[in-house]
This record gives sequence, C-alpha cells and structure tokens, in this order.
Amino acid sequence: MKAMKKESRLVLALDETDGVKALAIAEKVGDIVDAIKINWPLVLSEGPQMITRLSEFSEVICDFKVADIPNTVRLIVENSVSRGASAVIVHAFTGDDSLKAAVEAAGDAEVYAVTEMSHPGGRMFTAPNAEAMARLGVECGVSGFIAPATRPERIAAVRAVVGDGFKILSPGVGAQGGKASDALRAGADYAIVGRAIYGSEDPRASALTFLEDAGTVQ
Repeated sequence: MKAMKKESRLVLALDETDGVKALAIAEKVGDIVDAIKINWPLVLSEGPQMITRLSEFSEVICDFKVADIPNTVRLIVENSVSRGASAVIVHAFTGDDSLKAAVEAAGDAEVYAVTEMSHPGGRMFTAPNAEAMARLGVECGVSGFIAPATRPERIAAVRAVVGDGFKILSPGVGAQGGKASDALRAGADYAIVGRAIYGSEDPRASALTFLEDAGTVQ
C-alpha cells in the first residue's frame, strides 16, 4: 500500500466550488500541504475529473464519507481511485461488510474511517460510538481514522483504541475553532484545514501560518 507522505502534517480541505479557483489554490499550496481533501461540493460543481486534475498538485483524498451497502461502496471507491485518489474516507457505522468492501476496492490506496465528526452535532451519535467504530476499523484493515480537532481529547481516546499503527486525520482546524498543534499533540498525524486557507485572500500565507503552528509539535 502506498503511504501518504507526512512532511507538513497539514491537509487542505478544498471545498471551493469554482474549479478555476480550486486549481489555482491547489497550485499555490500544493507544495506545502501533504494532501488535498475534496468533498461532494467540488465534484458536483465541476465533475469527477477534478480528482485527476488536482492530483497533479498533491495527493488527493476523496472525502465522500461513503455510507452504503458493500457493492455501492466498492463502486464509489474503485471510481475514486481510478481517477487518481490516494485515499477515500468512508463511514464506519455501515458495518464490517461495507468497510471490508472499501478496503478491498481501494487496492494500493488508503481508506480512512470516520469515528467522530467535528461539528457540535457530532456529539450526538458519532461520539458515543467512536471507540467501537475505531475497533471495527482496525479489524477490517483500514489505514486510519477521522477524529475531531475541535475536541482533542477525543483524538486521544481514538488513539488509545487503535494504537500507533494507524493514521489519524483531524478536521475542524481553523474556521471550526480547532488548532493544528493541539490536534497533533493529542495524537493526530495530520490536521485538516479548510476555509481558513481556501477562503483566505492569500491562501499560501495562511497555509504557512498553519504550518508554523503544526511545526511547534515535535
């Protein structure tokens, strides 16, 4: 399996819906971030070819939070990887058969399972089941997990369950109030930053600011 690089420990969540702007931002920060994470807004606006185009600037994580029966999961993951995605994010609550289908379909790409979402509503249903979903992900062979930078103690809880052999990516840095350094200290491997970078008048300068914060963690 091809492992995602781990240099800056920053991932850009590029939820821009204008393809021209998205590519311009990717060109400006592609050498700073370790990966660019895209979600449905950009793909629905500009088409799945954006996966391939963005992969020219950085590794691409398709944050499709796939939650479906195994056959549909397989089709989504296979299509994402065939277009150049280095990783795909899926939900774990769908159960072991869907998670295993994602891992098998990914081939050399990585699969990250959501344990707990970063917004306040994430406390309602994902948080109470986060540890169980982390254990399931380990059993199914995923590469890593999603845990919230907005609640660093929950990153630590997931890390305690999965150990050191799995990656943790933490969304919620910047606009949602999380800090990159706090997330990394709590056990995350990567901090995910979105609007605070791509919505900035100077995305590169903003990315360098978060890089400086992440660099305080040894």
